[in-house]
Amino acid sequence: MDTQGKLDILSRDAQYDLSCACATNNPAEHRRRGNDGSSWLYPVTTASGGAGIMLKTLMGNRCANDCRYCPLRENQDFRPVALGAEEVASFFYDLQRKRGLIGIFLSSAVLSSPDKTMQLLVDAARILRVRYRYRGFIHLKVIPGCSLSAIDEALTYASALSINIEVPSADHFAKLSTDQDYQRDIMAPLHYLSGQTAVGMPHAKVGISSQFIVGASDEDDREILSSVSDLYSGLGVGRVYFSAYQRGLGEASIPGEQVAVKEPDLFGAETSSSHLMREHRLYQAEWLLRTYGFAIQELPFLPDGRLSLEKDPKLMWAEANPHRFPLSVNRASREDLLRVPGIGPAWATRIIATRRSGRICSIHDIGMGPRLLSKAGRYLTL
Repeated sequence: MDTQGKLDILSRDAQYDLSCACATNNPAEHRRRGNDGSSWLYPVTTASGGAGIMLKTLMGNRCANDCRYCPLRENQDFRPVALGAEEVASFFYDLQRKRGLIGIFLSSAVLSSPDKTMQLLVDAARILRVRYRYRGFIHLKVIPGCSLSAIDEALTYASALSINIEVPSADHFAKLSTDQDYQRDIMAPLHYLSGQTAVGMPHAKVGISSQFIVGASDEDDREILSSVSDLYSGLGVGRVYFSAYQRGLGEASIPGEQVAVKEPDLFGAETSSSHLMREHRLYQAEWLLRTYGFAIQELPFLPDGRLSLEKDPKLMWAEANPHRFPLSVNRASREDLLRVPGIGPAWATRIIATRRSGRICSIHDIGMGPRLLSKAGRYLTL
């Protein structure tokens, strides 16, 4: 099989890893598929807010672990495929010169051992950096259970590293895997990465991200988002992603799984429609924590610890705090404006910039359209 044929298989199998994706505005829109039929060309949002295309693939898909949520776990019936470090590096380098790709994301199933797999990823990055003198973006997945020396080598060549936390606690993780230890194989590497990329350390510019599998265990949203808050405030993780658990056709359910009405997703697996909406609500709540200045204690959880599937969490918070509104568009701080449903960082900045040149006498002075005004207007006053 040629390299492109391998990529067609491996990039499809990489769909479950979202650690270089962007949050969706629509629960049905996952941005997990490339364009022009090449699934390994993956649209992403850059740190500056622009758009770009990167090559995203696994190095191999036959996993030695038994994680029960993963369709690539051992003893499953599918075609095993693997790429060599030289093979993927040369293919990407030639492709990015023709297509102007912004970078490469390399992950892998565990191929015989975590360190062997990690070495394969690092070798590909080293070939790009040293032989091809590539200076663009390289994102490597840290394989759970790999040695600290393997992480050190990855830090030398990567622009960003990610290790998937998957679930918010060791208790939940024990339901999903018997091969791995949550503290030893996931949390310990995360703590190590946090120390190595802290301000003032040699690898401070290397970004760290992680991901949760939503709905594979019986965790609630409060548990997930509390863990997210800890990752941001305590470990310096730059971004957390959520992937709705996708159960393959005919696959047995996982203990504690909340099974709902199923609908086909983009890739032929089955994903609960409620899981997709839950993923979307988690992204909205994560945005409140990371960008809007909310504390975990302020998020509007239902009595069962879940977020509402009917209303977005910012609207839920606003309706539960009527004493905070209406806000004066002429006097409210940026932090308070960000609490208004419909107003994000761009609109908050625009309102403040507009009132610097004179008092805002009409909502039309800041250019809000009818749709945004219908959402935000009742929380604002002139």
